[in-house]
Amino acid sequence: MADPSSYRPRPGQIPDSPGVYRFRDEHRRVIYVGKAKSLRQRLANYFQDLAGLHPRTRTMVTTAASVEWTVVSTEVEALQLEYSWIKEFDPRFNVKYRDDKSYPYLAVTMNEEFPRVQVMRGQKKKGVRYFGPYGHAWAIRDTVDLLLRVFPVRTCSAGVFKNAARTGRPCLLGYIGKCSAPCVERVSAEEHRELAEEFCDFVAGRTGTYLRRLEKQMMEAAEEMEYERAARLRDDIEALKRAMEKNAVVLADATDADLIAVAEDELEAAVQIFHVRGGRVRGQRGWVTDKVEEITTGALVEHALQQLYGEEKGDAVPKEVLVPALPDPVEPVQEWLTERRGSNVSLRIPQRGDKKALMETVQRNALQALALHKTKRASDLTTRSRALEEIAEALDLDSAPLRIECYDISHLQGDDVVASMVVFEDGLQRKSEYRRFQIKGFEGQDDVRSMHEVITRRFRRYLAEKEKTGEWTNGEDGPTGGPADGSTGDLTDGLTNGLKDDDGRPKRFAYPPQLVVVDGGQPQVAAAKKALDELGIDDIAVCGLAKRLEEVWLPDEDDPVVLPRTSEGLYLLQRVRDEAHRFAITYQRAKRAKRFRSSPLDDVPGLGDTRKQALLKHFGSLKKLRSATIDQICEVPGIGRKTAETIAVALAQSAPATPAVNTATGEIMEEEPGTMGSSGEPVTMGAPDERRGQET
Repeated sequence: MADPSSYRPRPGQIPDSPGVYRFRDEHRRVIYVGKAKSLRQRLANYFQDLAGLHPRTRTMVTTAASVEWTVVSTEVEALQLEYSWIKEFDPRFNVKYRDDKSYPYLAVTMNEEFPRVQVMRGQKKKGVRYFGPYGHAWAIRDTVDLLLRVFPVRTCSAGVFKNAARTGRPCLLGYIGKCSAPCVERVSAEEHRELAEEFCDFVAGRTGTYLRRLEKQMMEAAEEMEYERAARLRDDIEALKRAMEKNAVVLADATDADLIAVAEDELEAAVQIFHVRGGRVRGQRGWVTDKVEEITTGALVEHALQQLYGEEKGDAVPKEVLVPALPDPVEPVQEWLTERRGSNVSLRIPQRGDKKALMETVQRNALQALALHKTKRASDLTTRSRALEEIAEALDLDSAPLRIECYDISHLQGDDVVASMVVFEDGLQRKSEYRRFQIKGFEGQDDVRSMHEVITRRFRRYLAEKEKTGEWTNGEDGPTGGPADGSTGDLTDGLTNGLKDDDGRPKRFAYPPQLVVVDGGQPQVAAAKKALDELGIDDIAVCGLAKRLEEVWLPDEDDPVVLPRTSEGLYLLQRVRDEAHRFAITYQRAKRAKRFRSSPLDDVPGLGDTRKQALLKHFGSLKKLRSATIDQICEVPGIGRKTAETIAVALAQSAPATPAVNTATGEIMEEEPGTMGSSGEPVTMGAPDERRGQET
């Protein structure tokens, strides 16, 4: 590990101008490439006190052994040079696109004498017209198969074409009418090129002309009683319409645009791109990237733009690029895109309308791609084993933590305080053993006390289960205040069957984890450790994962353990913590929603939802229902007198107490014995004469 001060350039040596810089390690390998508007100001940021640097930046500068730079004239040149060097050196600390595969395009080889329609990948060739990219090659072939009825362009390889010309016999497509067979001179080279041009125009979105022309020809054939030709034209029209339906219009005015969305967490990001041409989604692509450097959403967008358009020119760069966040600064990137296209390119964030709605669709695809990637990564046995080993090594455990429990506290401004417990065994979720808790020991917001209470309750039950073989004592508390056996007090993630063991008995907190993870830093870790110490448990490791910098905190340690950003162990801890957070906040929201929906009518025995709705519909509001007489309540269909009396009592008991008021003076009177009405509310106090009048 190098000391950055050992290779720090003198401030006077670094120019105050735009440029690109490279950090190299001791073996002269380039480990990071960056660009800057001012090299002097940017590089000075890397050589400050290490404690003030982000952990990822700190790791990079301590791995490096030297830094060098190249001065350029403008920020646009810096952007171009940065892209070239990232491609050339593949630096380990720059963003890497893990799924940077070649996407298929529909290509028409207009540079040949007899243009050919085919699927193409990889480097683009001069003189070839490209459409796409598409997500799958079969999607291109399906579309082409429909279009060949109307535009019978050659699709065969050069070898097949030459063989057909030599033998004088066309291929099968030539016999069934899906190729004009220029190989046997059924059409001339000029006629075939005209067909290829029309094919390109149709795929590019100019569809109305050809449909109208075919419809006109069909009507003329019908009038001339050439019914077979008219039927063939009808089928051609249907084929074109089906091809058009494969790409529904999503943006009006034949818009050409690319939409880029980013879904990210602290360790990874998924980038999704929709290519819209002629108002239709022509293709989709995406990458997943490790965030091995400290990077913002705008910077991720900038890297995606470099990846997309670094090798493109002309119409391959659309007029409009819609993004979730703008690079900072945005002007050089926009100028670079304009230069590559040869005309103005708009780079902006959609604010309203169809474009914003489509961007939300792209964002959903990005979120799904990130979730799918995480699922695939978590399901790999080798990866999980390596993650557990890395955690054991980083936390100095005797063995890999095969069972990990994670706890999180959730509340809304101190209300509905709840906690969650999630379980991972062998690096995989064990949802049947998830638990959730209501915090009952105190009122208000205190995450540290809440964590202490939850850990105490969970492991007190573990000790009781360890010592006893029978049922729980009646006085023992369950996690949510229900029966201690967990049958109603501890709820799993909606899995009723998961509440039972193989013998049909309710599950209990019988299995201890090797590692307890809490969501938080030093205070939460100290509270969890204190709870375990008070119970006399000393064989369970405790750590906390602070969300801001993804630092791992251990009890009685002043400094956190910083795992590498590419560590599978850190990735697993993050998944565990995020799952605990999801489970806690889901429970907290459900409790809040239930509280908001609660009504005094809920306490009336035998009163179901149907009659509740009938009551509220009849009276219009709970306030009017509370002021109604028993006879008036009986008027509601399905409500008998006995039920009406029960409803009236329940509403009277739940009515908020109002202060006694002297109606003559407006003075609030002190409550006196005997002044409470039958409803439980104070009787309104009037003047003495008024009271006598009421009494009579």
